[in-house]
Amino acid sequence: MNLSVYVDCNHPESPKPEAFETWVATALSGNHSRWCPSEVAEVSIQVVDSEAMTRFNHQYRGKDADTNVLSFPIDPELQKQTGLLGDLIICSDVVQREANEQSKTPEHHWAHMTIHGTLHLLGYDHITDADADIMEAIEISRLAQLSIPNPYTQTENFT
Repeated sequence: MNLSVYVDCNHPESPKPEAFETWVATALSGNHSRWCPSEVAEVSIQVVDSEAMTRFNHQYRGKDADTNVLSFPIDPELQKQTGLLGDLIICSDVVQREANEQSKTPEHHWAHMTIHGTLHLLGYDHITDADADIMEAIEISRLAQLSIPNPYTQTENFT
């Protein structure tokens, strides 16, 4: 698969574009019932601050607060035809804050949020408990491929 990840970021705390590419590729690895890999896959990632994320979250979800990641998938049929998966917006401030609150390394939380967002692009969701169980199992599996602990049950010691 030829993967293209376009990263728009000027935040000093955010990972390098190569890291995002690794995380998206990891999210796309394995079998997905909702996506058939084509020869090409493209994802656009924009890293923003809390203020910008609050505006996006309000505009697209009607919520007046920041959030860690927003996903904007392309129509599934168009995904299969073109390999264009969609866009992710990730909030640097929230990822850093959550990593601290959850005692996780920032890099591991960045990986988790990128994989989480990419799975949303593929049509996975966590609205119902059953859907959350499926999505979380995939996230845990993909993060394990990167030697990252289960983000839902473990904290890390990184002092």
